[in-house]
Amino acid sequence: MSERVLTPRNRGFLFLDSHPAGCERLVADMWQECPDPADAPEGAGPVALIIGSSAGYGLAATVAGLKRAGIRGVMVSFEKAPTERRTATAGWYRTAATAEIARTVGRDLVFLNGDAFSDTMKNQVADLVEQRFGGRLDYLIYSVAAPRRTDPDTGATYASVLKPIGRADRTKSLVFDDQGVPEVREVRTGPAEGDDVEQTVAVMGGADWERWIDHLDGRGLLAEGFATAALSYIGSPLTAAIYRQGTIGAAKAHLEATARTLDERLGKTLAGRAVTSVNGAAVTQSSTAIPGIALYTGLLRGVLGADLVPPVRQLAELWDQFTGAAPLTLDDEGRVRLDVWELTDEVQAAVAERWQAATTDTIAALADLEWFSAEVRRLYGFSVPGVDYTAAVATDVPWPVPAP
Repeated sequence: MSERVLTPRNRGFLFLDSHPAGCERLVADMWQECPDPADAPEGAGPVALIIGSSAGYGLAATVAGLKRAGIRGVMVSFEKAPTERRTATAGWYRTAATAEIARTVGRDLVFLNGDAFSDTMKNQVADLVEQRFGGRLDYLIYSVAAPRRTDPDTGATYASVLKPIGRADRTKSLVFDDQGVPEVREVRTGPAEGDDVEQTVAVMGGADWERWIDHLDGRGLLAEGFATAALSYIGSPLTAAIYRQGTIGAAKAHLEATARTLDERLGKTLAGRAVTSVNGAAVTQSSTAIPGIALYTGLLRGVLGADLVPPVRQLAELWDQFTGAAPLTLDDEGRVRLDVWELTDEVQAAVAERWQAATTDTIAALADLEWFSAEVRRLYGFSVPGVDYTAAVATDVPWPVPAP
């Protein structure tokens, strides 16, 4: 078994290696942070499919689903195995840790690694639901952030982009140099061109989510009362030009339109529901790539401190609404809003004031940079409290294999 002492090596917010023990401890900490349910889940538990289960809000949905609802079922992600030169991706190690928790609490979760956009994966999931989980699926959580998608029908490959629509955007952005010194820069992003919007919608919109529903429904695998949610984000007016009003925002609008179509259809056929779940800000591998989001999140933490709600607690609320432990509460657009704590007038005014004042000289006093930097490292298993980073650790952790 290969053992190495691992130290963080990064290019900006991208790290070259991940720490297995840190990733394991991170998932264990998420489990502890998720509130216990009022009543312990009984019986075999509802059958769930979570697409994008290894990172960000998808991981939070998996951990919270285990603890709050006692789910069993199939978890899908796309991660890279360890090699002689590199560790596995952080999501690989987080998946192994999540599988161990599921085993410990006696829940049957099967973890699949592959392309969620492909019909091959959809068939594999459908076969598992049919053969292993009684042929009925109760819940589907869709949490996919990807740079590309290949349409199984046409073979065309689409690429998503992060661009404003209609005109270029200039925004403040937070970066760190090789020594970890913060700098606030102005970043210009050119406008969407050609078919940028259509390409991004094809990747990040609702097409694949609807295709999953079509595929599973076509196999007769959706249970009466089936409910599904696609995880989304709206965010602050400070980041709207590049996010909600940009190409990604167009994809999110398509996702929400898809939810309305699916909700009407599932309501008629299965007394079911389809919603988008709008989550609050968090440091994720996807969000750090968006101009302005790092600065905004650091400032938001500076305003809220420990009142910033972590993803696992947000997703615990979604599971409570799905399972009936709490009322299903929707906004005027039919969306579950888990971001109300972030978007109050008071909080946004405080963040906006700090945003205007943010420069390289002032940023340390305005944003929680220590927290933000540590959160980025924790995405890869570093800076996790309680882990001995001087000790050698096994890197060739196997992908979890389900019990017979």
